[in-house]
Amino acid sequence: MMGSLAAATDWFGDTRREFDCCDTTFRAQATGIRADAAVTAARDTAQSLETQLNAFDETSAVSHLNRDGAVVNGHVARIVRRGLEYNDRTEGVFDIHQGCAEQELKTFLRGDSETPPTGFDTGTVRTSGFHVTTDVELDLNGLAKGYIVDRASEVLAGLGRRGFVSGGGDMSPPTGPVAIESPYGDDTPLKILDTDWHVATSGGYRRSRNGTDHIYNSTTESLGSRHESVTVVARRDCMEADALATTLAALPLDEARELATEWDGLEALIIHDGVFHTTERFNTHVMDA
Repeated sequence: MMGSLAAATDWFGDTRREFDCCDTTFRAQATGIRADAAVTAARDTAQSLETQLNAFDETSAVSHLNRDGAVVNGHVARIVRRGLEYNDRTEGVFDIHQGCAEQELKTFLRGDSETPPTGFDTGTVRTSGFHVTTDVELDLNGLAKGYIVDRASEVLAGLGRRGFVSGGGDMSPPTGPVAIESPYGDDTPLKILDTDWHVATSGGYRRSRNGTDHIYNSTTESLGSRHESVTVVARRDCMEADALATTLAALPLDEARELATEWDGLEALIIHDGVFHTTERFNTHVMDA
C-alpha cells in the first residue's frame, strides 16, 4: 500500500523547490503529472544556463565572448539579438555594449573597489545563427535572468501539469496571486498581482552602496535608479519584462511613463518619491483592483 502511494505521488503531485541561481534565490513550483521530475528539470536547466551566461565566471560562454570577441552559443546569440532589438527600441537606454561599466559597477557594489564606473563604451556587435562577434565587452545581465526564467518555465510545462518559475523579482506567469515587494523594508506588499503575463521588478533598493545601485543609463552617463521601484507585466515573455523594468528604472519619471504607455503588451507600476504611477491598464493585473 505504501509503495502504491509513493508511486502515485511520484506520478501526480505538488512540488516546490528553492535553489541558488544568478546571485539570488529561485523558486520552481509545479502541480500535476510528474511534478517533482519537472521541477528538478527546471532547476537543472536554470543552473546550466547560469554557467553559460555568468559574466563573472571566466569559463562561461559570455566571458569567452567578452575575452575573445567571438563565441558560438545559441543562448548567447538569442539574448544578444533581443538586446540589440531593445537598444534600438529604447534609443540606447537599454544598452548591452556596457560590459566594462557593468563589471566595474558590480565590483564597486560588492565592496571590492572604491570607485564606480566613470565612463561608457560604444562598439559593434553582430550575430549570424549561433555565432556572435563583438569588439566591445557586453552586459547581458538585464536579459539573462529573464531568459533563464523563460527557459526553465518551458521545461516545467507539460500535459496535465502547471507551474511557474520565480527568480529575484522575475517571474513566469504565476499560477496564483503574487505580492509586489515593498522597497521600504516593510512586510506590506505594494500590490497583489493576479495575472497571466510575465512579471519583473527592478529598483535600487536591492543592491546599493553609498547611494549607487546597479542601474545605469549610458545615454546620459548616469548611475542609479530614478525610482524606488518599477514593476512590469509583459505579455511577450519574462525576458521582455526584465529588460523593460531595467529600462524604466533608468529613465526620468515622465520619460518612463511615456515609454511604458507606448509599449504594446506592457503595463507598469512606477514608485517615485512614494507616489504610485501606473499605466492605464496595470490594475487589470491586480487582484480586486
